[in-house]
Amino acid sequence: MQTPAAHRLSVPGITLRGVLSVLGGLFLLAMMALTVLDVLGRYLLNAPVAGAGELTEILLCATIFLGLCAVALRDEHVTVDLITDLLPDWVQPWRRVACGVFGSVILGLVTWRLAVYAGQIGSYGGQTSTLKLPIAPLGYFCALCTGVGAVLSTVVPVHRLIRYLKG
Repeated sequence: MQTPAAHRLSVPGITLRGVLSVLGGLFLLAMMALTVLDVLGRYLLNAPVAGAGELTEILLCATIFLGLCAVALRDEHVTVDLITDLLPDWVQPWRRVACGVFGSVILGLVTWRLAVYAGQIGSYGGQTSTLKLPIAPLGYFCALCTGVGAVLSTVVPVHRLIRYLKG
């Protein structure tokens, strides 16, 4: 099935989505490899990987927030369309823009709070307990990804609306 022209990504969008997908895949692969090594080390050699739990948590967090950007780039957020599918076709692009703006406002608030929280963690030198890795950079990374997701949540539906209106 062909993707409608209004829903296709531009070349930079495809490239960015590819980069995000590869990074997310590498993070998932690293989590799986780390878990396998930790389990094998724990049960076969009685020597688990030091800090495996912390590293897995950090990788999981990075994967989730990178995924937020990828989802916003394709406008593939989880939605429930029980009633909105009954609206006429000409309303749908406008509805997507309204939902995108609402989502951007919420994600903007989350971005702000993540940045504030990361600053608090950084101010007292928060770090992981085993590996002593600083936590604040991860918080700032999450805030950055959420901010990018907030912008994309409005820009992508508006771009699609413009393409729809042009025909």
